[in-house]
Amino acid sequence: MVLDTDGVITDSARVHAAAWETAFDAFLRDHPPADPAQRRPFHVVEDYLRYVDGKSRLDGAAAFLESRGLPLTDADVQAVAADKERLFTARLREHGVDAFPGTVQLLHTLRSAGVPLAAASASRHARELLEHAGVLNLFDALVDGGEAARLQLPGKPDPALFLEAARRLGIPASRTAVVEDALAGVEAGLRGGFGLVIGVDRARTDETRAELLKHGADIVVRDLAELLAPED
Repeated sequence: MVLDTDGVITDSARVHAAAWETAFDAFLRDHPPADPAQRRPFHVVEDYLRYVDGKSRLDGAAAFLESRGLPLTDADVQAVAADKERLFTARLREHGVDAFPGTVQLLHTLRSAGVPLAAASASRHARELLEHAGVLNLFDALVDGGEAARLQLPGKPDPALFLEAARRLGIPASRTAVVEDALAGVEAGLRGGFGLVIGVDRARTDETRAELLKHGADIVVRDLAELLAPED
């Protein structure tokens, strides 16, 4: 099984979203779009899920700015991405993040059953997040943003990140499950031919569940503990 990190294993998606919100809102104030309707603030649920969740910082910054009709320059995209990185790192150092209890429970169950496990993330902070949450030792492999850059893997929805994680486990994608909370991530699982794509709907709405299914999830759960057999 290959699991995304932010929002699936660790409760870090909310920290990413808050950092993006601050960075994007500052950019919109300094560079207001020509259309007044496009000047609305960044939405930490709708905009985050649609444009930046699961993507690299540069891809996410470019996708959101383009959605607001702003002319894209490499300098602007890099500036917003750098601002987000600074904000996220500061909040991570100050507060840290925890793993979702339901995910930890599932990981221990799968580990006990001998199921190979890999963590995959576009974030360069993945190892730090997993170490802080105390779950890094539960994984047989980790492919993070640093590894993705070193190997020049394209970002989601391209499945390269997940395929590399499956390769390191030594298991064909067709026999591997992918667990994701991002639209780009479930789409990557579908494109990669994975045997099962599990969507995690942390927003817990009918709309977000439908979007995950539409983009490639075979099933959608609100918490990974739902995948465990009920205790007698």
